[in-house]
Amino acid sequence: MERELSLATNQPFMAAILELIAPGSRLTKDGEGATFDLAESATRTFLCVMEITAQVEQESVEVSVWGSEDGASWGKTPLLIMPQQFYRGGTSQILDVSLRPEIRFIRARWKLTRWGRVSPHPMFQLGFTATEIPVVAPGRERTIS
Repeated sequence: MERELSLATNQPFMAAILELIAPGSRLTKDGEGATFDLAESATRTFLCVMEITAQVEQESVEVSVWGSEDGASWGKTPLLIMPQQFYRGGTSQILDVSLRPEIRFIRARWKLTRWGRVSPHPMFQLGFTATEIPVVAPGRERTIS
């Protein structure tokens, strides 16, 4: 976790970094990650980053984030779907569940697709993290120069 000052309160802020898929995980079939409780989240807004470090040709991966009220029922539609990826590299999106107070838990799911004549089994090595975005007080926005 990273420590910085919250711009809203000037109090120390621990940015929650959720490893929805641990960096360097080797995925060879469809699956889902660990469940994370959002009860302690101050903003319920996260920067989600997927970084692919290895893959084989002629395959794709689709990662999504699912929400639940009770940690048991995950609904029929994801909260966020990352762009389908085919190659090494990174991509990011914002996950904002601040307007969904009923969502208490999140977890990642992934779907692998393979085509072609070589190995019939897909393989991606990747990580997928969600870093909480801190509260920004009105009039104290950060500027990028």
